Amino acid sequence: MPETDARLALLKDWLSRDLGLRPERVEPASADASFRRYFRAFHNGSTFIVMDAPPGKEDVRPYLKVTRLLESLGAHVPHVHEADIERGLLLLEDLGGTHYLSRLNAGDDPERLYGDALRVLADIQVRGEDAAAELPPYDREVLARELALMPEWFLGKHLALELSTADTEMIAAAFEFLIAAALAQPAVFVHRDYHSRNLMVIDDRAAGGPVPGGPVPGGPMAGVRIPDAPNGNGRNPGVLDFQDALRGPIGYDLVSLLKDCYISWPRERVVGWVSGYRALLRSQGGDEGGHLAGADDAEFLRWFDLIGVQRHIKVLGIFARLWYRDGKAGYLNDLPLTLDYVRDACARYAELGDLSRFLEQRVVPELPRANARVAADARAKS
Repeated sequence: MPETDARLALLKDWLSRDLGLRPERVEPASADASFRRYFRAFHNGSTFIVMDAPPGKEDVRPYLKVTRLLESLGAHVPHVHEADIERGLLLLEDLGGTHYLSRLNAGDDPERLYGDALRVLADIQVRGEDAAAELPPYDREVLARELALMPEWFLGKHLALELSTADTEMIAAAFEFLIAAALAQPAVFVHRDYHSRNLMVIDDRAAGGPVPGGPVPGGPMAGVRIPDAPNGNGRNPGVLDFQDALRGPIGYDLVSLLKDCYISWPRERVVGWVSGYRALLRSQGGDEGGHLAGADDAEFLRWFDLIGVQRHIKVLGIFARLWYRDGKAGYLNDLPLTLDYVRDACARYAELGDLSRFLEQRVVPELPRANARVAADARAKS
């Protein structure tokens, strides 16, 4: 039996034998860029999400820890009803299947959706000092390791560029500048993937989910009441994929949301949202001594732009690696927008001028050819 089928059989056995839930059906709910898989279990008119995190490849303990921290800050994360840490199985609240990206692509008002997301983010950043102290730091080692993914997987594997000694030295100098800029920002609770595919529209959630505070039907769990998720239950948005949270730069999650790798907005609108978010931080006490909100809008925007370059350079490497290492080609379609973010920001800051010229001269011409080559290879294999 294939390993994935064996894991699914284990998951179903856990639901029925250990939890006393005998779902009418269990179907795939989603997958992400890791080895985790998610299934939706239908049981007596209720739905649950079951996380499958194979031990040895994934560890559910960080997920459980960050769930606890985010719930304490009022964020609506999937409440954990049951956990088998040793076998890597979690029974979670179902937040439905409508993520921000689908609603934004359908023409929903981004002001309303982003307004909700920004208010939740401000709560996490302003109120989350104690929670952030429980997280590992987003330090020099992590930042450097992430940046290094781009030369290896994007420039080397995907574009097949041969870098001269001068190219390598220039990229290293740019990376050092970005690391120093990141470490100079105020450190807060950082989700690390706070974007439209990880934010769920709760007021449009799938029908049939368990009523918070209601009984779980069936077996040993019969009569057990599902505890309300502290503070955040029912709040929009639902927040997913937060297990890799760190304590780091205040601009990181904001740039993940407003310079999203899956949807883009005009620069003028983004700058307006950034300014509005700074005002929100200040209204909630985040400007004491200029600590979180910066000295002025210009400094805060600089934080935002520069950590955006770091994030998107990392993402270029990750998206390429997902194809060459993991066989997931879909993310290559998101490389052009991600590269555009890097190009735009580098062109705005003199310190990144050499990197900007390298991108325009060496990288921009090669990306369409590289993506076309992969697409042709994928068609040939199919």
